[in-house]
Amino acid sequence: MSPSPPAIRLRGVVKRYGEVTAVAGLDLDVPEGTCVGLLGPNGAGKSTTMRLLTAQSIADEGSLEVLGHRLPGDSKSSRALMGVTPQLDNLDTTLTVEQNLLVFTYLYRVPRAERRAAIERALEIANLGDRRGAKVDELSGGMRRRLLIARALVHRPRLVLLDEPTVGLDPQVRQELWALIDQLRNEGTSILMSTHYIEEAQRLADTVTVMASGRAVAVGPPSDLVREHAGREALEVYGPPARLREVEAEAREHGWPTRRTGTSVTILRAEELDGLAPEGERRTANLEDVFVLLTGEEVA
Repeated sequence: MSPSPPAIRLRGVVKRYGEVTAVAGLDLDVPEGTCVGLLGPNGAGKSTTMRLLTAQSIADEGSLEVLGHRLPGDSKSSRALMGVTPQLDNLDTTLTVEQNLLVFTYLYRVPRAERRAAIERALEIANLGDRRGAKVDELSGGMRRRLLIARALVHRPRLVLLDEPTVGLDPQVRQELWALIDQLRNEGTSILMSTHYIEEAQRLADTVTVMASGRAVAVGPPSDLVREHAGREALEVYGPPARLREVEAEAREHGWPTRRTGTSVTILRAEELDGLAPEGERRTANLEDVFVLLTGEEVA
């Protein structure tokens, strides 16, 4: 039995806006039933990639397949099988929670006999059953974000695109949404999630694609990327700017990989330093180390 095709397959995708190349030869795979995290600093091409997948933008070069449909020609067919949660809240504030979902059952052509059950299921997933009659502008930020995700799920899509799903939310609400996204993945829904939160990607994603300047600079399971690029341990060295410059110079002399964050210098692969390491605090290496090392950016 041949393996099922990936939910998303991009090869050599290029998108230009005038003289600016937003996506520069991107390869991207989202296997069926997995969650793939799309990481990158501002301007890396994440949002443009999302627009290409929904045919809001058309690629200048390369091939795009979504759920077996070629884009842009088959974009209408692919959109019918996917749900999209945008970064910006575009809920209709004049309608109630339930009415917002009802509108989308019509847009996604959910059969009349199935609409009530589809709405109830979406409300249950988003834990909004007791707020069904509330106007959107009466909801908290976390509830509105849950409603955006519920709206994307009302037609039982095979693929969900989540563009910065927890941006601007406090940590407690973010944890609630993580549980919801984890539930979707466990149910077999394919997910592509762009995010600035490194912990979010490390917690939820089966694999991560790190983007910089419109290209994928690293692809793999978070633990594999950490092991490959940052090692097992990191050494945090704190101090005034002059001390940090000394540490960076010493690291360059020895060929130690480093990253700079605020008031500290982090030396990666600290387990390989033997007795030469400067004084500092040891910790487990993580995906944030990989992100900053590969993109040269502070985490937003």
